[in-house]
Amino acid sequence: MWSGSGRDDGDAGTRGETVMRSLAGWLYAGAASVAIPLLNRHLARRARQGKEQVARLPERRGLGADRPMGRLLWLHAASIGESVSVLPLLAALHRLDPALHVLLTTGTVTSAVLMETRLAEMGLAAAVTHRFVPLDVPLWAARFLNGWKPDAAVFVESELWPNLLAACRSRGVPHALLNGRLSARSARSWRIFPALVREMLAGMQFIMARSGEDAARFRSLGGMKVQAAGDLKFAAPPLPADPAALRLLQAQIGGRAIFLAASTHPGEDQTVLAVHARLAGESAAPLLTVIVPRHPERGAMIAPGSPRRSLQQALPPAGESGIYVADTIGELGLFYRVADCAFIGGSLIPHGGQNPLEAARLACPCAAGPHMENFADAVEALEAVGGLIRVDHEAGLTDFVRHMVNDPDEAAARGQRACAAVQGWDDLPQRLAVMVSEMTK
Repeated sequence: MWSGSGRDDGDAGTRGETVMRSLAGWLYAGAASVAIPLLNRHLARRARQGKEQVARLPERRGLGADRPMGRLLWLHAASIGESVSVLPLLAALHRLDPALHVLLTTGTVTSAVLMETRLAEMGLAAAVTHRFVPLDVPLWAARFLNGWKPDAAVFVESELWPNLLAACRSRGVPHALLNGRLSARSARSWRIFPALVREMLAGMQFIMARSGEDAARFRSLGGMKVQAAGDLKFAAPPLPADPAALRLLQAQIGGRAIFLAASTHPGEDQTVLAVHARLAGESAAPLLTVIVPRHPERGAMIAPGSPRRSLQQALPPAGESGIYVADTIGELGLFYRVADCAFIGGSLIPHGGQNPLEAARLACPCAAGPHMENFADAVEALEAVGGLIRVDHEAGLTDFVRHMVNDPDEAAARGQRACAAVQGWDDLPQRLAVMVSEMTK
C-alpha cells in the first residue's frame, strides 16, 4: 500500500496488474475499455442535459487529482441519499482523527451542490475534498487511484464497481463496504456472475450491512467479515432549514393546510396534482400542495403556471388553495417543518422509494406507495407506530391527506410517534468511524 508521498505515476498501473480476476472480470474490463468513445459521448450528452458539470468532466475520466499530504481516506457515496447518510460519519471521523483528510466522491451534480453547502455548514470544508467519481473504466480507475493514492477506500450501500475494486486490490488499497444494501432482486442479478461478485466481495476488509437480510445476501454471494451493523440513515440528524427562510415561509402560509409531495419522480406528479384538485374542490378551507421533485430540473414541467421556488417566486396568495413547486436543492427540511403530512416519492413507481426517515425525524406523518424496497426496515418501524401508511393509488393517497389535514391532532400524534421510533442510533457513526480510521493507519 502506498502512503501520502505525492508521487505522480501518471497512468501507471494500467499494465501488468497481478491481481487475480475472473474471466467475467476480464471481459467486463475489456468491454468497458472498448466503450470509451461511447462513454465520452454519453458524458457530453449528460453535460448538455445539465446532469454533469462541464468544467469538471475530466474528473469522470479519473483526472484532476490534488492529493493533500498525510493520510487520505477515499469515501464513495453515489448520490444525495447516500451522501447525506455519511455526513454524521464524516463528523465522527473528524472528531476522532482530525489529521485524516477525506476524498468524498459522488456521481451526481445535485449531490455535489448539496455537499458543498452541508460540509461548509458543518465546518468540514477543509477536511473533506469533493470530486466526481470516475466511470468504471480500467484506464480511468487507474488514473484516479494513481493520482490520489488513498490509504484506504470505503464504498457506501451498493456501490460495487468491478474495475474500481480491482484497481484497489492491485494497489493494495484496503477497502470496505459501509451501510451495505443488497436487495433480493440485486442478489439474483449478481448470481449470474458468481465469480465476479465473489472476487469483489472477498477483497473487502469488512462489510457492514444495514440489516440482517442484507448481511445474509452478501454472505450468500461470497462476502466475508459481514456484520449487520445498522443503517446510517437512522443515525442522520434532522434535515436543516434556514431560520429566516422558515419564518418567511410560515408567514406566507398563514393558516393554510400543507400537503408535501417529497422527492417525486416522473409518473407521480400527476397523482399528486389529482389529489390536490380533489381536496381543494371539496373543502372550504384552503389547501397548499408543495411538490419537491427529486430532480430539480423537472420543475418547469410539473405544474405549468404554478409558482416555482427556483425562480424565487412566492407561494400562491394567502387564503387561496394552490400548487407550489419547490424545485431547489437542499431545502426539503424547510418544507417538512411546515407540512401537515407528506407523500414519499419514488414509491408509486418501481423505483424503490425515497427516504421516509427524513419525514419521521421532523415529526411529519407520511404515506408511501407500494414500492419502498430500498427502505424496508424504516417502513416497518414507521408502519408499526402509524407514522407511515401505504397507499396503492390516487384514492388511497386522497383519503390519507384528507384525514391528516382535517384532524391536525391525529396528524401531530402520528408524527411524534414516528419521530420517537427512529431514535437510538446516535452511536453508530462513531462505531463505524473507529473501524474506518483504523484502515488508514
